[in-house]
Amino acid sequence: MPEKRPATERAPRIVVMGVSGCGKSTFGARLGAALRLPFLEGDLFHPPENRAAMAAGRPLDDAMRGPWLDRLAQALTAYRETGCVLSCSALKRAYRDRLRQAGPLLFLHLALDPQTARARVGTRSGHYMPATLVESQFAALEPPAADEAALVLDATASRDALVQAALSRLAAGRR
Repeated sequence: MPEKRPATERAPRIVVMGVSGCGKSTFGARLGAALRLPFLEGDLFHPPENRAAMAAGRPLDDAMRGPWLDRLAQALTAYRETGCVLSCSALKRAYRDRLRQAGPLLFLHLALDPQTARARVGTRSGHYMPATLVESQFAALEPPAADEAALVLDATASRDALVQAALSRLAAGRR
């Protein structure tokens, strides 16, 4: 079970979002370590049938994503007092709203272009998501709107620069 923070300390729950290949897992793990918060790999919450569909080159539809998003919201709820960093594509506002059922969240959108995403996914090994599905993710992507608690970061920046940018913006309280 997560360790509780003092009542005076805020326990952020951060969702690192973006298309496949933007670096959610790598960045999320590094950010979690920097903030001393647990990192939750959203891909591990997918049911086997979702992983099989993606491995076969079939994009997930809203019905397939629903149970996965509900599992993620439950995980976020479990970390309400202690905070966490979660990776999740959160491509559509409706998906982000579903996650927000767990309470206030901050989304960090790792933005990059389709060509870079395809190249990154194409060189990745040991992951069920093929590069052929990158286009479907960009087609579904609804970047966070101005009224959402979200920060946009350049996913092509170095890993260290990304973490520093996120930490600076979090410290400044920019939402």
